[in-house]
Amino acid sequence: MGNRLSKIYTKTGDDGTTGLGDGTRVAKDSARVNAYGTVDEANSSIGLLLASELPQDIRDLLTTVQHQLFDLGGELCIPGHAAIDDADIERLEQQLDSYNEPLPPLKDFILPGGGEAAARCHVARTVVRRAERETVTLSHHGAVRPQAIRYLNRLSDLLFVLARVLARDSGHGEVLWHHERRKR
Repeated sequence: MGNRLSKIYTKTGDDGTTGLGDGTRVAKDSARVNAYGTVDEANSSIGLLLASELPQDIRDLLTTVQHQLFDLGGELCIPGHAAIDDADIERLEQQLDSYNEPLPPLKDFILPGGGEAAARCHVARTVVRRAERETVTLSHHGAVRPQAIRYLNRLSDLLFVLARVLARDSGHGEVLWHHERRKR
């Protein structure tokens, strides 16, 4: 276990810098801080989703994902650290295939909605997608393992499929985009 915080504020960040996991000080708006900070936001979004009524299997899956996101945040916070591996990505793909298989094929775009849990799942999906973009940006400035980007990519896909499942299970159904709603 790492250091225990006995005091939450340290005042060391008052100059606009923060400490990485390896002790290096960087600007709070650096690409690295943006990447792991957005992963933290994604984790919080999933926490909000977990506050909804969910089937136990989805609850268990999302709790595992939260732990993995915390690991991924650590990976991004400590240059050179590895926490997410190919097996984590493969497990996401297996879950994605399992939840997607019984769903009807998509013929239209889906709008975020479909009940509270589905809507929260869509919000989590978009935050994960932003975390992926921020991690790609970081990769242009420093070393990022490809597993980090692949994990976030698969997770956003999984959350999309889970939103579809939750919308259908809730009885609200999916909200389809009506592209021909206005005559031009």
